[in-house]
Amino acid sequence: MTADQVRLVIAEDEALIRLDLKETLEDEGYVVVGEASDGAEAISLVRELEPDLAILDIKMPGTDGLVAAREIIADQLAAVVILTAFSQRDLIEQARDVGALAYVVKPFHRNELVPAIELALARFREVVALSAHAESLSEKLDSRKVIDRAKGKLMDDHGQTESDAFRFLQTNAMSARSSMKEIAQQVLDGELSP
Repeated sequence: MTADQVRLVIAEDEALIRLDLKETLEDEGYVVVGEASDGAEAISLVRELEPDLAILDIKMPGTDGLVAAREIIADQLAAVVILTAFSQRDLIEQARDVGALAYVVKPFHRNELVPAIELALARFREVVALSAHAESLSEKLDSRKVIDRAKGKLMDDHGQTESDAFRFLQTNAMSARSSMKEIAQQVLDGELSP
């Protein structure tokens, strides 16, 4: 992904800093698709505009950047970089704990901001991929459990061998153009039998 394809939302309550940040990002080839002055507005813009990354100030009126980051990250809406004037250890730890992928202290410099953005994007892609993989594995495990229970029922109720029970499920799934899990569920529900 090149910088000109990366879409950003920025949330900063100080208009001059927000303008400077936007200009810096656009000079680097990023596309700023939304600007917010508080965390609630940032969350709304991220949901609406679906950017790749959100840059959030911590201290903003109303909903602060950490609360916004927590919600954006929990729903895997975008990568999050925290940009703030505060470098206290406890704020850095809070940002880490909500899942922010980078932390940049103001006044920011291009040579710090761009690498933070690129690292956050890369880490976010990894998190999303791992989450999808875990979901896929969970679905496979769930399917396997249903199929194994259906095989057991076919073996117990109809005296089939394990391989015959599997073949019954597989054949019915192919002829019905359905998944083996769906056919197995029909067997368990008593809707299908040999």
